[in-house]
Amino acid sequence: MMVVAALLSWFLVGLFIRMSKARGWGQPVRQDGPQTHLVKEGTPTAGGVPFVLALAVVFFGLYAAGRAGAGLNAQRELLIMLTALAMGVIGGIDDWLKVQSRMRGGGKKELLAREKFPAQLLVGLAFAFFAAPLAAHELVPSLGRVPDILLLTLVMVGSVNAFNFTDGLDGLLGGVAVIVLLPLLAVSPVSALMVAVLLGFLWFNAHPARVFMGDMGSHAIGAVAAGAYVLYSDVWLLPLAAIIPVVAVLSVVIQVVSFRTRGKRVFRMSPIQHHFELSGWPETHVTMRFWVVTALATALVWYLMGGRP
Repeated sequence: MMVVAALLSWFLVGLFIRMSKARGWGQPVRQDGPQTHLVKEGTPTAGGVPFVLALAVVFFGLYAAGRAGAGLNAQRELLIMLTALAMGVIGGIDDWLKVQSRMRGGGKKELLAREKFPAQLLVGLAFAFFAAPLAAHELVPSLGRVPDILLLTLVMVGSVNAFNFTDGLDGLLGGVAVIVLLPLLAVSPVSALMVAVLLGFLWFNAHPARVFMGDMGSHAIGAVAAGAYVLYSDVWLLPLAAIIPVVAVLSVVIQVVSFRTRGKRVFRMSPIQHHFELSGWPETHVTMRFWVVTALATALVWYLMGGRP
């Protein structure tokens, strides 16, 4: 079914690109960012919408046929999928506002942090409530019902935002996500299907990108990564495998805190991938090197898992 998912994603993303161009749904580019990005002005955005749709169609088809796992695993898979869709909707609203703002030449440009974060927190809390009794605790024992719920809520919300901040370069987030999910392909159909639909998306997102992912895609990816590591591996392995998203979100936090407290920036631009671009690294070099770092970190995670899912 991975092949079916990949082909469906490829078809839907291609169709989405054609529709977006016909309707003028384009991504505005930050004028204070890398000058090489200015040529990307108007590139279709919200490309996560079609690949998340492909993910949902194939998964629920498998689930209805009883092929998405049995017993406990079926519950885990459904929980991961529903959480990914809920987080994706939050990101999708953000994408829609950005597109509408560009089309109308004004209006609300995006969800504010004070609007987005409570919604993410609510979804994360719902995930944690149901995930806590189902979570894997192979390396670290349960901390107790309430501490587990609090921890898993923070992990889910943190993962969604970390993967969101990793977006911004052609192929970067898609490639990082594929690598991060590799250790879980054999045990989690949602993870396997996410890898498949991302491959279909990357066909068009490879440099020079014909479509950008947008927040719906990045939110769904972060939710799948967090859910799969929590429910099938161990929560503490996720930050290691997802070292690039962790560094990306930390760079944003450091930049904001430093500017507000000292009036100075630590990085040329955050998230950190743009710092390296402004330091002279070509976009493709940043992407490839971040993939390499992710691959090394994920290989270590695979070793810590005993070389098995």
